Amino acid sequence: MSLLTVEHLSHSFIDKELYKDTGFFFNKEDHMGVTGQNGVGKSTLINILIGKIDADEGKISWQKNVDVGYLDQYAKLTPGVSIKEYLRTAFDDLFQKEQEMGRLYADYAETFDDKDMERAGKIQTLLEESGFYDLDTKIEQVATGLGLDAIGYDHDVSQLSGGQRSKIILAKLLLQNPQVLVLDEPTNYLDVNHIEWLTNYLNNFEGAFIVVSHDYDFLERITNSIIDVEFGKITKYKGNLKQALKQKEANRETYLKAFENQQAKIEKTEAYIRKFKAGTRSKSAQSRVKQLNRMERLDPPKINKAATFSFPYTETVSRILLQTQDLVIGYDKALVEEAFNFSVGNGEKVAITGFNGIGKSTLLKTLLGELKPIYGGYDINRTTRIAYFKQDLKWDNGNMTPFQFMQQNFEDEKQKELRTVLARTGLTSQQAMSPLKTLSGGEQMKVKLAKLMLEPSNLLFLDEPTNHLDVATKDALRRAIIDYEGGVIVVSHEKDFFEGDWVDKIIDIEEMK
Repeated sequence: MSLLTVEHLSHSFIDKELYKDTGFFFNKEDHMGVTGQNGVGKSTLINILIGKIDADEGKISWQKNVDVGYLDQYAKLTPGVSIKEYLRTAFDDLFQKEQEMGRLYADYAETFDDKDMERAGKIQTLLEESGFYDLDTKIEQVATGLGLDAIGYDHDVSQLSGGQRSKIILAKLLLQNPQVLVLDEPTNYLDVNHIEWLTNYLNNFEGAFIVVSHDYDFLERITNSIIDVEFGKITKYKGNLKQALKQKEANRETYLKAFENQQAKIEKTEAYIRKFKAGTRSKSAQSRVKQLNRMERLDPPKINKAATFSFPYTETVSRILLQTQDLVIGYDKALVEEAFNFSVGNGEKVAITGFNGIGKSTLLKTLLGELKPIYGGYDINRTTRIAYFKQDLKWDNGNMTPFQFMQQNFEDEKQKELRTVLARTGLTSQQAMSPLKTLSGGEQMKVKLAKLMLEPSNLLFLDEPTNHLDVATKDALRRAIIDYEGGVIVVSHEKDFFEGDWVDKIIDIEEMK
C-alpha cells in the first residue's frame, strides 16, 4: 500500500495552471526527488501534500497514522532560547513522559499504590527504548553534522543568520525522526561538508522522503525515484536522477513524434475535406469532419523560456580594483584567526567558500562599508564601481510586482526596456505583473538578477546567487559571469558552480580558522 496517493490533481495560481488532472504514488521504500524548472509549482505541490494549501481539484490520501515531518523554513524561533534548548524541543514528548514518571514515583512514595509503580516502570522502559538517556549525544551528532557546534550551543536562536536559522530547523526535524521526511530545498544554506553529511544521513534513513532540490548532484546521490513537474503534469520515474532524465528525454521524443504524425494526418484530412466538401465525395468529406471532431488532439510541445543574463560593464583604467591589507572581520570579535590579504583585478573572478556562519557574507558587507573591520583595512580604487547581489528574499513591499520594483529602481528607463530585461531572465509577462510575494524563490531571484542587469559596474559582489535557481538558469548565470569584463567576487556553497578554469582564485575561509 502506498504511503501517499495523489489523484486527479488540478490547481491554478492566479491565471497560471500548475497541474491539470495529474497524480502519482509515493511508496514506503521511496527516496523521492522532485524536479522541474523555476515556477512550475514544486513548492506549491509540497504545500498541498502537507495540507498548507487546498488543491482546486483532486484527492490527496496519506496512509492512516503515518508520521510526516516537514522542513518549515519559516518556523518561529523564540528570542532568548539557545540552540541547545531549541534542539531539545524535538523530544518534548519524551521530556513530558519523564515528568509524568517522576510524579508517579513521588505519588508511590506517599501512597504505596502498586499501580503507580507499574505505570512508572512502563514509562521508564519506554524512555530507555527510545534512547532518552542518550539524547544529548544524538543532538551533538546532528548539530556537528550540520555545523551548529561551530556557532555555539548557547547562541540565541533569534540572533542567527538566515542560513544558520535554516540549519537548526533542519536539525530539529531530523532529531524528531518521523516516518516520512518532506524537505523543500534543504541544501540552500548548506556548504559542501554539511551537504555530504546530509547525503549520508538520508541514504541511511530507514523511512521514506520527498526532497525538492535544484542541486542535481545531491539528488543523484540520494534518490531511487523522481517525480518531474512540467507543463501541468507530474510524471514519476523509477531509478536515480540520471535514469529519470534519460527516460524523460525518451518520452519527450516519443511524444514529439506522435504529435508530428498527428499534425500530418490532420493536415492531410483537412486538405481532403477542402477539396471534396462540395463535390461528389461530399459524404466522404463530411465523414472525415466527424473523424477530426472525435480525435483527441495532442497539445503542441511547449518550450520553457530560457534565461539569458548579461551584466553591463563600465570602463576603468585600473588593473587592481580592490586590495585588502591584514583585514580582520567580525562583529564584536574576529570571525577568523587569519587576516585577509588578497586583491581583485579587473576581469579576475574570485570565489569565496566556507561553511555558513563562518563570515562569507560578513566579508562582503565589510568591503561594502556596511561593517567596520576589527583590524586592518582595504582599498577600493576610485574608479571601481560595485554592483551587489544580496542573497535574502526580503522586499520592502511584497505586494509590488517585479515590473513595479524595476520602475521604482530605474525611473528613467523606458517601460519597454524594463519588460525586456525581466523577460531575459526567463520570467513570463504574467509573472512580471504578479506580486513579488506570490512568486517562487527562483522567480524572485530572477527579479534580483534583472536589477543587476541594469546596474553598470566593473566589480560584482554576488552573495549566494544560485539559491533556488534551476540547473538551466544556473548555467546561464555562470556564462554571464564568465563573459563579464570586470572583476567578480562570488560567494557560493555550491562547489560545482565555481569549479573550473573560469575561476582565477578560490578563498576557503575554513582554512583561515
